[in-house]
Amino acid sequence: MKRSPLHDRHLARGAKFAEFGGWEMPLEYAGGGVLKEHAAVRSAVGIFDVSHLGKARVSGPGAADYIDATLSNSLAKIGPGRSQYTLCCDDATGGIVDDLIAYHRGPEEIFLVPNAANTAEVVRRLAARAPAGVDVVDLHEEYAILAVQGPRSDELLTGAGLPAGHGYMSFVDTDWRGVSVTICRTGYTGERGYELVAPVSAAGELWDALFEAGAGLDVAACGLGARDTLRTEMGYPLHGQDISLDVTPVQARIGWAVGWKKPAFWGRTVLSAEREAGPARRLLGLEARGRGIPRPGMTVVDAAGTPVGTVTSGTFSPTRRLGVGLALLDAGVAEESEVAVDVRGRRELFEVVRPPFVKSSPTG
Repeated sequence: MKRSPLHDRHLARGAKFAEFGGWEMPLEYAGGGVLKEHAAVRSAVGIFDVSHLGKARVSGPGAADYIDATLSNSLAKIGPGRSQYTLCCDDATGGIVDDLIAYHRGPEEIFLVPNAANTAEVVRRLAARAPAGVDVVDLHEEYAILAVQGPRSDELLTGAGLPAGHGYMSFVDTDWRGVSVTICRTGYTGERGYELVAPVSAAGELWDALFEAGAGLDVAACGLGARDTLRTEMGYPLHGQDISLDVTPVQARIGWAVGWKKPAFWGRTVLSAEREAGPARRLLGLEARGRGIPRPGMTVVDAAGTPVGTVTSGTFSPTRRLGVGLALLDAGVAEESEVAVDVRGRRELFEVVRPPFVKSSPTG
């Protein structure tokens, strides 16, 4: 497995590790654990090492136009200096190859942040169809990414000598101690926060500086365990569980990340047809009415005991103190209806809801 450039820092903090996307990454830290790390992000500020995320650059004359004609979202909605959630879909089936963030650096450069396990495939597909003069380069191991998330994120960045306060989904490049760091108002927790992209050579110094600046802010090192509970509370889909090549944006209810009026993007024909006809299944939320906690792969049944779907993500919500999850459900299953989940042989009752399960504050 690959290791983050911050692996030694995680060891020093007593991290418990797990495999994720081919990387050995911290799951949680000694003295904290998932629940405390989760609470730190909701109430103060947490720092995540997400260097396993992919990094790729598409550059050259017409680079932005090429990305706009391939990935789902419309770059016309944003301009240079802003980022955008978008999807790489299969042209034939409309299935989601990956969901990613695109940083718009101008007409000749788009910086992409795919998921760890999908970076090579996204780069392969984009490179295979790139027009002459447009280069697609995998920079996966050249940069580290740190996520600073929580209501005290601005204070933490300012204390470390980094700019803060710019608009949601916008980014700035800054010179920090002689190296270029990109700071984007993005994150996957539902809280106000930032993601910092820095050269691998500067990752350790940046990590240390953030913790020094956070000494009086109740800052916590946070692992992938808390990242998962935080994103599940928000109903954010995880590729490989909630979305995949077998799931389309229409089924996943993320059609808002599709530029339907664009003349071209991968999967446009099949996705437009599915949107018009209506999907056979939808990704919706499940909220426990008892003590049940849903887990991926569990079967969802209706009142008659007929299977109507499958749980794709599920956890105990530290904020709500109950079980929540996401499930792919037959289109006939209505929101606010009651279903049951087979939890280790017991039928636990859940209400079908539209996430998020907690209030989001990304623009606060």
